[in-house]
Amino acid sequence: MTKRYNYGGQAVIEGVMMRGRQAMVTAVRKPDGEIAIDTQKLPGISTSRARRIPVIRGVVVLVETMVLGMKSLMYSAKMSLGEEEEEISGGAAGGMVALSIAFAVGLFFLAPLFITRGLSAYIESSILFHLVEGLVRLGMFIAYLRIINFSSSVGKVFAYHGAEHKAVNAYEHNVPLEVEYVHRYGTAHTRCGTGFIFIVLVIAIVVFALIGRPSLWLMVLWRIILIPAISGIGYEATQFAARNTDNRLIRAFLAPGLWLQSLTTREPDDQQLEVALAALRRAVEIDEDKAEVFGPAPPVT
Repeated sequence: MTKRYNYGGQAVIEGVMMRGRQAMVTAVRKPDGEIAIDTQKLPGISTSRARRIPVIRGVVVLVETMVLGMKSLMYSAKMSLGEEEEEISGGAAGGMVALSIAFAVGLFFLAPLFITRGLSAYIESSILFHLVEGLVRLGMFIAYLRIINFSSSVGKVFAYHGAEHKAVNAYEHNVPLEVEYVHRYGTAHTRCGTGFIFIVLVIAIVVFALIGRPSLWLMVLWRIILIPAISGIGYEATQFAARNTDNRLIRAFLAPGLWLQSLTTREPDDQQLEVALAALRRAVEIDEDKAEVFGPAPPVT
């Protein structure tokens, strides 16, 4: 029997993006109530040899996800405001991704280092230094998630995030992709990006501890250089764990990431589920050669 594809995506403004084997599908609820659906063929790197090399494929997936996600986010912003769609250049998406990466590296990798460095007079052990830095990093990540939860607009995106997870969970349990069947499934998923980030932050503690405590500028340099490798390892760990959830140790390993998803997902309403299901159904149809890949789909009411 052919292995089913692991569909997944992300929440966007008033909508959901789903990535399939062949295409990225974005479904957005327009101001008039219709669901606009856009499909974009995946770039060549999505099926390249690099996608089959352990660790390296994790870096490829991360960059691809960020670029496609940014394009999908920009599309959703226009459609949710009822504006005419404009072509989004790869350069514009790439530039915004670069800014996002710089912000994340500065906040979650360099800031914790400088904070811990300020406490170095009280920390003699190198291992303890990196453990404290890792705890500061995790604490800042959790605090960041709690702070953005106060925004009502972010809360709505988190509801679409929950809708995305419910739709994928239902698909993986072979139930009809209809609202009445999908409601029963949870808003957490083992392959969620939130859980992935948590795993990356934990792996970073171990990797940075192996480097020791060189000069400050070297520690800064290593934290930047090693991010791709740490992300690649985190991807492999996430995928392995998702395939082995029957194991108690694996479930314990996944538990913190699943808990963190309570901060990045909310229970969606029927209309939000309809949007997520519209995106997933079209992605599946394209992969089953039942729909054209290019061009916008007819609006769903």
